[in-house]
Amino acid sequence: MRKTVTQHISNPEKFKQQLLNWSQQFDEVVWLDSNHYDDKFASFDAVLAVEAFTVFQTDYYNAFLQLKEYQSTTNDWIFGYLSYDLKNDVEALYSENFDGLNFPDIFFFQPKKLFFLKGHVLETQYLNFVSDTLEDDLKSITLNTASDLVGELQSKDATEDSKIRIKLRTHKDDYFKKVNDMLAHIHRGDIYEANFCQEFYAENTTINPLETYKQLNAISKPPFATFLRVYDKYLLSASPERYIKKEGQKITSQPIKGTAKRSLNVEEDERLKQELSEDIKERSENVMIVDLVRNDLSKTATKGSVKVEELCKVYTFNQVHQMISTVTSQVAKDTHPVDIIKTTFPMGSMTGAPKISAMQIIETLEDAKRGLYSGAVGYFSPDNDFDFNVVIRSILYNATNTYVSYSVGGAITAKSEPLKEYEECLIKAKAMREVLEN
Repeated sequence: MRKTVTQHISNPEKFKQQLLNWSQQFDEVVWLDSNHYDDKFASFDAVLAVEAFTVFQTDYYNAFLQLKEYQSTTNDWIFGYLSYDLKNDVEALYSENFDGLNFPDIFFFQPKKLFFLKGHVLETQYLNFVSDTLEDDLKSITLNTASDLVGELQSKDATEDSKIRIKLRTHKDDYFKKVNDMLAHIHRGDIYEANFCQEFYAENTTINPLETYKQLNAISKPPFATFLRVYDKYLLSASPERYIKKEGQKITSQPIKGTAKRSLNVEEDERLKQELSEDIKERSENVMIVDLVRNDLSKTATKGSVKVEELCKVYTFNQVHQMISTVTSQVAKDTHPVDIIKTTFPMGSMTGAPKISAMQIIETLEDAKRGLYSGAVGYFSPDNDFDFNVVIRSILYNATNTYVSYSVGGAITAKSEPLKEYEECLIKAKAMREVLEN
């Protein structure tokens, strides 16, 4: 079905840039880059999937059942995304908030051309009927003149606005009021925790998606960076979070809850990291979501196989320190991969606990439809493995609507103080704002 070629790459970093530049000629693109982050669960350093042979996209209604059919019948690599609003397929929920982006609720495609980079080894997989272009494509990717020409063309398509004017969908006073409303729900016992998000946006704005992604990635260097293009819609993501991975019969989920800023002063930076590690509020947020993830994984796990491998471990990224836990389980061989996704979606770190009540309250208090934000991007492999990130720290762009958006959120618990929550949102938004206002 696919022709596979393996070769040595002398300069992987340079090749990654050439490969990403070359990909811009296609309408369907998924680029996943670990930025050499020390991730013991990673299968590849970088992956590129381009040019759809088959496509699956729909709204949320019966989406998981249709995805199951598409994944089973295709029996090949498929790449794409799950939007947050697929919650409406899993539970009796709805999404009626403002949507300036208009992404489909779910989109997957079977790529004609695939590139897997691990260390200095590149594995290229082309569907047989396009394999005659493989050698020519590899030459054009590595020719500097080709990548320079692409870069030159893109520079002419750069931002036309001299200054991007970012607006707040939820103004500061409204944010405080809404957090207090959320706290009232918590004190009443409706929920223990909820992830409350707000949108920042710019209208009538044209950006260069590739250059914007490159700048965002350079600032953050996250382990789950993504450049996604679906026709006129783009995701430029600097995500630090894995949603869920399946390798063989092992399932791994790594929720993030707990954020602290970085400092250029080494001693202060170490103190901030230590303070996050010992922060009772942040730890309790993380533990609540770990309990939720354990419960979600248990729905498909073999008996007694759900384990917490790491609890509240602090990891350091370019922009922030993050508290991450790792929860694993085992599934039976005949468990369908889409059922594992459906029973854990949306990820607990972006909802709250109890999950359904939290999602209901979120919908009434937030001012924008989340769409792809707090959804997931990733792939299914032909042998039923998968790996998906969490779409956070991301810029979303609809080129036709000339609408740019990024959202940030935080976990609200009984110990939350509205001002501190607002300040944490601004820390998370810093990289996106810097890139867009540059």
